Amino acid sequence: MSAPAPRQRDRIGGGRAVALIDGNSFYCSCERVFDPKLALVPVIVLSNNDGCAIARTAEAKALGIRMGEPYFKIRDLCRRQGVRVFSSNYTLYGDMSGRTNAVYRQFSPRVEIYSIDESFLDLSDVAPGLRVELARDLRATVRSWTGIPSCVGIGPTKTLAKLANHIAKAVPELQGVCDLTDVAAYEHWLCRIGVAEVWGIGRASLAKLEAMGVESVADLRDLDPRPVRKGLTVVGERIIHELRGLACLPLEMVPARRKGCAVTRSFSGRIEDRATLEEAVSAHATRLGEKLRREGLATNHVTVFYHTSEHDRDEPMRSVSTTVTLPEHTSDTLALIKAARHGVARTWREPGERPWRYSKAGIVTNDLVPLSHSPRALIGRMDRERSEPLMAALDACNARWGRGAVVPARAGLVARRAWNTKFEMRTPRYTTQVGELPTAYA
Repeated sequence: MSAPAPRQRDRIGGGRAVALIDGNSFYCSCERVFDPKLALVPVIVLSNNDGCAIARTAEAKALGIRMGEPYFKIRDLCRRQGVRVFSSNYTLYGDMSGRTNAVYRQFSPRVEIYSIDESFLDLSDVAPGLRVELARDLRATVRSWTGIPSCVGIGPTKTLAKLANHIAKAVPELQGVCDLTDVAAYEHWLCRIGVAEVWGIGRASLAKLEAMGVESVADLRDLDPRPVRKGLTVVGERIIHELRGLACLPLEMVPARRKGCAVTRSFSGRIEDRATLEEAVSAHATRLGEKLRREGLATNHVTVFYHTSEHDRDEPMRSVSTTVTLPEHTSDTLALIKAARHGVARTWREPGERPWRYSKAGIVTNDLVPLSHSPRALIGRMDRERSEPLMAALDACNARWGRGAVVPARAGLVARRAWNTKFEMRTPRYTTQVGELPTAYA
């Protein structure tokens, strides 16, 4: 498919323009920045504990490696085809994300960080005829300053900007930029792109739309939104309006307050004894407390879960989940640890002849509220006057000497946790650790 000739005088959306820019195969691109030898080599990045593929370059995709595919299934393929495999390096990726967003703010004062590799920019003040040129300049600057390749999609709404970004990636002739505020491009592409590529259309919605005879994005746009609302809820109606150029999703300059929080980890090995499991959930509770305090939030309940692995087909299976209620809202690590351990004690069962071998555990909470506005308990009230200075001191120590420098004893010493997540193929944290700075040789 070739792109139509642009007609800058024909625009939709009433002058609004939103750009979505994202890093191509972002995690893999971060690895390539610091190792030029990876430029044309197939690369994948694995999830925690080197479990499954969560990022793939185009070369890796061409070999048939699917998103989320377990590494043990593709290990031999990777060896035969020379695929470079890396453990996830979230410290590096997070810092590189911050650097790319610093570049974006040079081009637009209104930036919404949507995910670690995607951001929306407001380009409404840019003259229509200059938007594609600016987007190309943005791509070039990001590549020059950070080394990350990217694509830019422009549209009058977020939904159309996401769709334009997909087109920019899929059509090389567009050179990484697609502008759907241009009527000619809008009419050309919406008839040629499948409805499955629309942001917000999941498998269930796709099946309903296919039953209605909807195939292209243009087919969905032209539906009557009122009956669609009955089958696809208000989300489906909103998507139709967005595809017509009516913005229903404004840029969110201030991140919405977190409603829930979870800390879950797969173990590097299987856990069979209660003491080790209690240590693991205590460590998760410690991390949960850090997250809540960082945002000034609190919770009055935690859900503790742990389970065996579906891949251990010859082993006995067990999955456990329980919710523990606290006397009042808190972000105190010690109170969260006590609740987490109580959850394990409540659900633990001594194994029989064949022990359960647990592969993962976690702590989840929701309905978070600001700690400063949380109600106090009449009975069992917590001692916040003692707790808050203690937690502040704990956070200050970890901020100065690194996360995990000071932890409650029940969470175990970080260096001695036998269940710790493994990153056997992780690259150095080049941009944040002085001892891991890249070295250049003449």
